[in-house]
Amino acid sequence: MASKKLGEDLQAVLVDLLELSMQGKQAHWNVVGRNFRDTHRQLDEIIEAAREFSDTVAERMRALHHVPDGRSDTVASTTTLPEYPQGEIDTTETVDLITVRLEATVGTMRGVHDAVDEEDPTSADILHAIIEKLEQFAWMVSAENRKPAARG
Repeated sequence: MASKKLGEDLQAVLVDLLELSMQGKQAHWNVVGRNFRDTHRQLDEIIEAAREFSDTVAERMRALHHVPDGRSDTVASTTTLPEYPQGEIDTTETVDLITVRLEATVGTMRGVHDAVDEEDPTSADILHAIIEKLEQFAWMVSAENRKPAARG
């Protein structure tokens, strides 16, 4: 059975993953500009992964006898992700916005990781796998706007 703190830590991860998938969909529907198709498809990958990860975390919470809360009002009031802008967004800005949200979600997981690991290494292993994939997405998405470092 999970302690209240472990449940709260996993709940924080859950809401950010749910919000990431919803904001990813908002971006997916409203991205325009250069490299539209690639950005649109990459967003689909992120959305699908975030949805799968949120399900994994929620099911882990249930296995630990904690009740996950994925209601929209709970997600909106407790997520650490900034609000996503309304309307069409250029691909370049979309890349930056999504990178920030991927990194914020990872930040939440890193923020609770040590406490989770101390109480439940199995849940920490789940966080490890999610962090690895989200950091890879952040690298790949942000590379779209990066310039090569000067050689010297």
